[in-house]
Amino acid sequence: MNTKFSIITVCFNSEKTIEKTLQSVLNQTYRNYEYIIIDGKSTDRTLEIIEQYKPMFQEKMRVVSEPDKGIYDAMNKGIRLASGDLVGIVNSDDYYEPDALENIAQAYDGYEYAVVYGLLRKIYHGKEVMVYSKNPEFLDQDMIAHPSCFVARRIYEEFGGYSLKYKYSADYEFMLRIKRKEPVRFTGIYKIISNFSIDGASSSCKAYMDTLHLQKEYGLITKKSYYFKILKSRIALLLGR
Repeated sequence: MNTKFSIITVCFNSEKTIEKTLQSVLNQTYRNYEYIIIDGKSTDRTLEIIEQYKPMFQEKMRVVSEPDKGIYDAMNKGIRLASGDLVGIVNSDDYYEPDALENIAQAYDGYEYAVVYGLLRKIYHGKEVMVYSKNPEFLDQDMIAHPSCFVARRIYEEFGGYSLKYKYSADYEFMLRIKRKEPVRFTGIYKIISNFSIDGASSSCKAYMDTLHLQKEYGLITKKSYYFKILKSRIALLLGR
């Protein structure tokens, strides 16, 4: 089947990193996609760089620049504009492998409640730290590699997008939520799909505490364990560890 992808990039003042993201989408070997960029009203050269690349994408690129309520609000805006069969999100400091869409398309059988995911390479200051994949059967313990995931648009339409309740962990909450829905099916492939920078917001202590709050609300950890881990995190934060 000729799968259509909706690729979403959310950005704000990303002039130092977004060009690599743009190039990674532009250089995809699989060409049936639309590219939706949701900018949070950047004040640096981000929009100027995007405009330089826009002609290269011909009619594939759509750009929205307006204030938002954070990264997950921006993602939801992009999802509402999406028309593809599968939706992928590549942030403005991350980038896809050139054959990412081709590999996902080969693994996708057209099932309307599918999540197709691959391997994620973690990058720190330009160096490879690790390449990994996590089995969604263990989502209750830890998040899977969201940047390598492509989610059928029907899932967003039926089960909703990202909750603004969680500033750092809404992608984890989304995966926990849809994993509990009977028709949703996860399919993994053992090929590198995305490259993820680990020096961003999702690697912070605040993000960890946000995840602990999420796990407590979903009943994945006890209240006692939650408060102990929160206290431990705050002490580490005060000590600068």
